Amino acid sequence: MVYVLNKEGQPLMPTNRHGKVRRLLKTKKAKVIKRCPFTIQLLYDTTNHTQNITLGVDAGSKHIGLSATTKNKVLFEADVELRNDISKLLEARYTFRRSRRNRKTRCRKKRFDNRVSSKHKGWLAPSIEHKIQSHFAMVEKVHRILPITKIVVETASFDTQLLKAQLEGKPIPEGTDYQNGELAGWNIREYIFHRDNYTCQWCRGKSKDPVLVTHHHAYWKGDHTNKPSSLITLCNTCNDSKYHKKEANRLWGWEPKITNSYKHAVFMGVTRWTFYNRLKEIYPNVSMTYGYITKNTRIENNLPKTHYVDARCISGHPEAKSNGEYFYYKKVRCHNRQLHKANTLKGGIRKRNQAEYTVKGFRLFDRVEYQNNEYFIFGRRTSGFFDIRTLDGQKVNKGSISFKKLKLKETNKTYLIERRMADTGVSLAPLTTEVTSLRQTG
Repeated sequence: MVYVLNKEGQPLMPTNRHGKVRRLLKTKKAKVIKRCPFTIQLLYDTTNHTQNITLGVDAGSKHIGLSATTKNKVLFEADVELRNDISKLLEARYTFRRSRRNRKTRCRKKRFDNRVSSKHKGWLAPSIEHKIQSHFAMVEKVHRILPITKIVVETASFDTQLLKAQLEGKPIPEGTDYQNGELAGWNIREYIFHRDNYTCQWCRGKSKDPVLVTHHHAYWKGDHTNKPSSLITLCNTCNDSKYHKKEANRLWGWEPKITNSYKHAVFMGVTRWTFYNRLKEIYPNVSMTYGYITKNTRIENNLPKTHYVDARCISGHPEAKSNGEYFYYKKVRCHNRQLHKANTLKGGIRKRNQAEYTVKGFRLFDRVEYQNNEYFIFGRRTSGFFDIRTLDGQKVNKGSISFKKLKLKETNKTYLIERRMADTGVSLAPLTTEVTSLRQTG
């Protein structure tokens, strides 16, 4: 599928006539705007006849599904992988700032009267706001290449208390049970002690230490939340810092009994109306659907469970014929703003945290060609050797390729894109390769 813009940059209906596209490019009547998805702009006046195109959006916390369809044909489908590292990066920044505050202003009190959430109505946490903006960015990307006339969004809400009760085999909550959860009438610390029978869960009281503390059970694997399933009772002896290290083979690696996290379900509950209402302010024809409708539509049409297929069902045209391809997007970090490492070396020297921006003419996340296949740069060394991978994370030559063997195809973007087969998920060459082969054989 080749996407077409008119002379003024407005989207027209896409085409599968690769021969005509080749001739337009050869005679300078069109120019290439984008390699993936392959988009051209006409350089002459033309009619602007378009069809009704519906964009289905399967909103999510980890992935977004997109499908632009007419009544009989799929014009665009994509699976977008979102970033889930923002909370961890914000926590690292908070730790550095708190450490610097303790060093520079030891006696200064914390101030709570100038919080952003109290000054700005509708404020959301940065990790949530980023994902909402990613949804808008992807909808805008589709609008740039296709004349979308209608948007249908699926927004999901989850009953986390019901999910938890079913997982633990407890009675299904009803009525006031939602107001009387497991922490009703309890302080979190006292609840953990009572649940664990005021006994250290590691030594079982053998240390005879009367001082008990609450310990983050899975802190070593990144679970820093204060939910009861993440906390456990330890005595002061077993909670020594030396036992938190990996080589101690004690607290490090200790798996909690319940590992399920509902943070992604909570995200959908927080953002569904925010995303829908903001979208209506930007685009004129926006409607909403629900997950059970999507599920029934998918089952009735015997379609596989993927994000972009769900989006096709959301668009209202599950029977639309696909060409067996979709685009896989991966959102990556734009820039690392941390200037130096946290540890100070001998002599008060702090190593730089940022690598060289350009190495041998290549940058991080550039699209490069190696042995007639295209990859992305995920790591670079000043020696000129690069770690190139597919978006699945598969390394090439154990992550060490000389710059002399690479050819730059496209500079880095905040969204990395691969064209893939729908059935197998195998990466395909960009459409520009096929157009080039047509030019050579034609």
